[in-house]
Amino acid sequence: MASAIGEPEVHRIAVIPGDGIGTEVIAAARQVLDAVTERHGIVLEYEEFDWSCQRYLAEGAMMPADGLDRLRPADAILLGAVGWPGVPDHISLWGLLIPIRRSFRQYVNLRPIRVFEGVASPVRGARPGEVDFVVVRENVEGEYSEIGGRFNRGFPDEQAVQEAVFTRVGVSRIVDYAFSLARTRRSYLTSATKSNGIVHTMPFWDQVVAERAAGFPDVRWDAEHIDALAAKLVLQPDRFDVIVGSNLFGDILSDLAAAVAGSIGIAPSANLDPTRTHPSMFEPVHGSAPDIAGQGVANPLGAVWSAAMMLEHLGHPDAAADVVAAMEACLADPATRTRDLGGAAGTREVTDALLAQLG
Repeated sequence: MASAIGEPEVHRIAVIPGDGIGTEVIAAARQVLDAVTERHGIVLEYEEFDWSCQRYLAEGAMMPADGLDRLRPADAILLGAVGWPGVPDHISLWGLLIPIRRSFRQYVNLRPIRVFEGVASPVRGARPGEVDFVVVRENVEGEYSEIGGRFNRGFPDEQAVQEAVFTRVGVSRIVDYAFSLARTRRSYLTSATKSNGIVHTMPFWDQVVAERAAGFPDVRWDAEHIDALAAKLVLQPDRFDVIVGSNLFGDILSDLAAAVAGSIGIAPSANLDPTRTHPSMFEPVHGSAPDIAGQGVANPLGAVWSAAMMLEHLGHPDAAADVVAAMEACLADPATRTRDLGGAAGTREVTDALLAQLG
């Protein structure tokens, strides 16, 4: 939102804490945001929405019928997590997350992966400072289409059909984004494919990647079949810089990569509309974790890192860098690591440490 000359820019942030530990980690992230924005003279105006599985159980919908219209004026969306026992995952996702991603053309799902000092990777040889890459996932088409159906339900010849949809526009724009990102990093891109087994969509993907690569002669690139790529992510995680993949491949690779980095509890994500026509959405990827909800032990760093990505998207890279530096300091100290990282700190202790780092 534009401001008068001399006044700080005001950003409207829609907040959806969601379910389970989502409410806890979003509360922590907001405290961190308040501290860093005060330091940098940034103004965030929050509007919170109680859209969740609890709302679905009470009212029959994850969000109201005009939910997207209510989100549309926001400059960004900060989401905690959705999912709860008794509500099928396809209900929670297709009732909230996927409509937001698709209606707001958030075609880039960005997942940075780092091994931080103090975080022990389960992968031998994955060392801090050496593993630092980004998974760029196509976020609105591909294998996660709405085309298909169930036929002959209840009969022996019952069928389920799911169609994948790859468009030239969709593949071109995600690949261009990934090449452009690689150009700002180490100028190396890896394309995830399976064209030796999937006869139509993946050869098409490979063709478009090769065509778009011609516009980025300064970026070295290669293609890897998804099964071999999954193995190499474990065996050689320091090799990669930017990995681009379809909706399904990017989804699986990014969670595998977060595990290689030591914990999905610190993994962030951004759902971006690079044109900035619509609000982008930022969320940790750890899920709602009903088994630990309400115990005060959730790791808030995934939400905090997502909030840092939001600040960078809003045009405040210095503030984002301060948040990441505070995270690095907390992770390096055994006293402020949560139990998913082998420590004993709770959500409150980590949040307090982050606030202390931010002054």
